[in-house]
Amino acid sequence: MPAWTIAAAQYTARNRSVAENIDHHLRFIEAAAKLTCQLIVFPEMSLTGPDTDSPLPPCPTNELLQPLCAAAKRHGMTIIAGLPVDMNGERQKGVAIFVPGASSPLKMHQGQGTCLTPQTQHFSMLASEAGAIELDPNASLLATGTCTCEFQQQQSVQRLQRLAHRYAIAVLKSNYSVGSALWDENGQLIVRADSGDLLLTGRKYEGGWEGDIIPLRESLCAIDENLCGA
Repeated sequence: MPAWTIAAAQYTARNRSVAENIDHHLRFIEAAAKLTCQLIVFPEMSLTGPDTDSPLPPCPTNELLQPLCAAAKRHGMTIIAGLPVDMNGERQKGVAIFVPGASSPLKMHQGQGTCLTPQTQHFSMLASEAGAIELDPNASLLATGTCTCEFQQQQSVQRLQRLAHRYAIAVLKSNYSVGSALWDENGQLIVRADSGDLLLTGRKYEGGWEGDIIPLRESLCAIDENLCGA
């Protein structure tokens, strides 16, 4: 049995209302739950859309985010989604971390990713210009949501491989449209997604990681039908 099962959501970028994006998140979460995932990571700014031509929108209220809190509790799953956060008088790209049993999400600056372990609900952020001393020594995974075009993928891949190798930590990347991936603690690629709406999954065993790609177009249609019939 795997010690940890994780997933990254990949889909076409959506600049829609927060409520619509939450519904889209819930479809991926339901699909990940069927695969017994304990963690799912969404791309950068997933709750508001990655529109970089405009100022960042306001951060969604905790009340609006309650469906994701409920999903985390229902499935015993940690959910990491992207949204704007207000910190030090500035609006920045951030993440909302939903953990089972919590009444509201933990909101943090995006940085280079979220450091976490399968055994605890302790989270820390790897800062944009972090040195090795700033990485939680107990962390076993760096989860990051990105928004990179296909021609930017090589630079993103090289950066994340360096992080994995430098810190001896597995790295899970969720990206819009293409290039979501998982690297092991040596910086070796376990699985990488081409284009399409899908879940990239990783399972941690005693002997190492295994990865898979799960196309979701048909699965999401089936989940939509169930939600409409509920």
